[in-house]
Amino acid sequence: MHVRNRGKEGSDDRLFGDTAMVAKLKEAAKDMCYLLSRGFAEKSSVQLVGNRYKLNSRQQKALMGMSSGEKSILFRKNHSISHLNLKNQTIAIDGFNLLILLESALSGAYIFRGLDGYYRDISSVHGSYKRVQKTEEVIVMVGKYLNELEVSSVHWYFDSPVSNSGRLKTLLRELAEEHKFPWEIDLVHNPDKILAESSQIIVSSDAWVLDRAERNFNLPDYLFGEIPSISLVTAE
Repeated sequence: MHVRNRGKEGSDDRLFGDTAMVAKLKEAAKDMCYLLSRGFAEKSSVQLVGNRYKLNSRQQKALMGMSSGEKSILFRKNHSISHLNLKNQTIAIDGFNLLILLESALSGAYIFRGLDGYYRDISSVHGSYKRVQKTEEVIVMVGKYLNELEVSSVHWYFDSPVSNSGRLKTLLRELAEEHKFPWEIDLVHNPDKILAESSQIIVSSDAWVLDRAERNFNLPDYLFGEIPSISLVTAE
């Protein structure tokens, strides 16, 4: 796996760092919440709101991560588990979802905190995962934090169709052995379905999963408190 960075694109400071642009995104997220709460489809809502605020495709992708309907916001909050209640629990992790988010954050990319309180990035795998400079650091950080919380075991799920997922599984297994993390790592065809139906406490920022999971833990919300200078845009 080629080692590189997962940071900002050249235009990102203009698209997400400008004060007026951030204010526009926050207003757009409120409009999205209004539409989604009244049953409008996400795709058509993003197009409508994106056109109104003159947002380009990258900004619209960020907007989708920042937006949720009121019903979803309430469901996700009511099914969220505090870090104080994780002792002796098993955690099921949406592997690529979490790793790419944390890699992006540590690489200086913009991260978006949605109206639901969950964090998203605007990177994407596109069928092939590439290891970056922060990958090992992120994996170890997750492991050490969950060990501090005394979770009994951690079950990572990765999309088997994504190329390099096998190499990533090997890396996680090696780091788990080195640091004595109680981990199980599986490559599966559809992690989202497994996580959505799991009886375990799940870690994911995927909206479809969060709207179905019985118990979720907003792990990045705790980790980001330990990471200085994250480029964060927060919906309000």
